Amino acid sequence: MAAGQDLIELKFRLFDGTDIGPQKYSPSTTVQSLKEKILAQWPKEKENGPRTINDLKLINAGKILENNRTLADSRNPVGELPGSLITMHVVVRPPIADKKNDKLMNDSPEQPRCSCSIL
Repeated sequence: MAAGQDLIELKFRLFDGTDIGPQKYSPSTTVQSLKEKILAQWPKEKENGPRTINDLKLINAGKILENNRTLADSRNPVGELPGSLITMHVVVRPPIADKKNDKLMNDSPEQPRCSCSIL
């Protein structure tokens, strides 16, 4: 096997149309590893950037890729040419509050609310 023969060339398209990459990856690279690389290379000047890999979703050929899958598992053989550049789309999940921390969801003080019951 020639060096680099079965490497997969990827670039990652961000929400504003800019790209990270292209770069070549082994088919055994996991989606989680790709997300870690994207997080490390994320442009610092962009607002609302991801804080963890859980804030990122990778989409290839209309499918959301799972963290535990490899590139080989996630490839779409239809429409891919051998040696061609594959563009994956990156979606950043907006920060949402978890049950322990409501500050992100509602920064303003709670407003009194009323409800009506008709009997």
